[in-house]
Amino acid sequence: MNEDVFAWSLVLIMLLTNTLLSIYGITYRRSLTKKLIGLTILSDTANLAFILIGFRFVQPAVPPVLTELSLESLEYLRQHAVDPLPQALVLTGIVISMAVNALIAFGIIQAYRITGSTDAKVVVKHFSEEVRGE
Repeated sequence: MNEDVFAWSLVLIMLLTNTLLSIYGITYRRSLTKKLIGLTILSDTANLAFILIGFRFVQPAVPPVLTELSLESLEYLRQHAVDPLPQALVLTGIVISMAVNALIAFGIIQAYRITGSTDAKVVVKHFSEEVRGE
C-alpha cells in the first residue's frame, strides 16, 4: 500500500471518528458543558476538513503569492499553489465558532446560577415550570 494513501486514509478515518464522537456527545450527554465540548470538537473537525479540501497534493505546495510577473511564474503558481479560499473560510469559521461558544457558555453559566445544575433535563424542567407559573 502506498504511504500517502495510507496517511490520507488515516486522516479521513480520524475525521470521521471525531465527527461521530462529537455528534454522540451532543445528542446523548445530559450535561450542557459536555454538549458544548462536543459542539466545539465538531466545529474544529469541520474546519480541518475545509483545510484539507484546499490542500494541494503536488509537491512542493506553495502559498498563493506571486513574487514576479512572468508567464513561467504564473504557470508554476497555477500548478503548485494551495487554494486560499478554504483558508479564509476557516478563519471566518473559527471567529464565528468562538463567538457562538462564548454565547453558549454564558447561557450555561446563567442556567447553572439559576437552577444549580447543568443537566439539560433539570434546566428544561425548571424553566418550563417557571414559564407555566408553577
